[in-house]
Amino acid sequence: MASELQICTRCIYDSKVSGISFDAQGVCNYCHVMDSLQEEYKTGTQEGIATFNKILEDIKAAGKGKQYDCVVGVSGGVDSSYMLHMAVKEWGLRPLAVHYDNTWNTAIATENIRKVLGKLKVDLYTLVVDNKETDDIFRSFFKAGVPELDGPTDIALAETLYRACDKYGIKYQLEGHSYKAEGISPLGVVYVDGKYISSIHKQFGKIKMKTFPNMPLTSFLKWTVFKRIKKIRPLWYIPYSKQMARDLLEREYGWQYYGGHHLENRMSAFNHSIYYPQRFDIDQRNNSLSAAVRSGDMKREDALAQYATPPVVEPELLNYFKKRLQLSDDEYATLMRAPKKYFWHYQTYKKTFELLRPLFYTLYKAHLVPKSFYLKYCFPLDMDKLKKTAA
Repeated sequence: MASELQICTRCIYDSKVSGISFDAQGVCNYCHVMDSLQEEYKTGTQEGIATFNKILEDIKAAGKGKQYDCVVGVSGGVDSSYMLHMAVKEWGLRPLAVHYDNTWNTAIATENIRKVLGKLKVDLYTLVVDNKETDDIFRSFFKAGVPELDGPTDIALAETLYRACDKYGIKYQLEGHSYKAEGISPLGVVYVDGKYISSIHKQFGKIKMKTFPNMPLTSFLKWTVFKRIKKIRPLWYIPYSKQMARDLLEREYGWQYYGGHHLENRMSAFNHSIYYPQRFDIDQRNNSLSAAVRSGDMKREDALAQYATPPVVEPELLNYFKKRLQLSDDEYATLMRAPKKYFWHYQTYKKTFELLRPLFYTLYKAHLVPKSFYLKYCFPLDMDKLKKTAA
């Protein structure tokens, strides 16, 4: 870590983080964002729990007489597995588990899903994309020279969740995100939306998208404005410890840890442990490490020490990536050295989201889009500063 970098005096974010600023005490603006979320959601307090209990009543009322009253996206990871456990065992809900299979799952993740769903007797809705098609999309992003190799998976999962809700008449999604445990990734050089995916794939793809569940703006508005399918993040209200969740899952379900955040899927693992740090000098471990420091779960000096160590890399991950995407060693090396590109080099909905900010504010207040979407996507960015950061 370069000594000239300014590092937040409270967390471990440094001046390389997109859009960062520091107050007179050296505390970064992202720490203040987390404080504002704590104030708004009363996370982990009796007030926060009471608010979530009222939401639970609404979920049960909306699901009365239906087979399911909510959906939970599952990946085999800690948060989504814990969310299913809580939904069934603690909250008395009847969830439908939903999984988007981009065909890059690890065996551990697949087995974790099987174990948890089997013991809880929860039904699974899965959308499996054609593996050649998804590899063509990933290869397109790699050739485009942009950071978000795994970004299409995020959009596809969101669309899959909405489709499952629509099919079964479900009005609520439970998301296992915790800003206290994971932070919120700053929007800067990393970005994704449905138009961005289409733009890159049109330029670099070779296989027509038939099975990939992309989400154009019309679909996004259909799900949120007209279908009014709500997204609830329980961990923004209730107490949560990722280590406690891991211990419970291992004890109750024989759940197995996969090595780190984002490592339950091979494409996600490649993106975070190889591609981000080696191609763009981005190490997103700072999100969860900073969150742990802010929450008091880790000492700041320990987080800095861990951040200074190289990311965990599965031994055969690079070879697997090149084989799946049919890249020779020379082609891979050439593309890794090619000029870097970012979302502003391609077509996106970013300006549209900014123009629709009043609408998305209303949607966020109604639990129809997450507040993190509103904060990250609906405000103009300082593009001059952003481009300097990316240079």
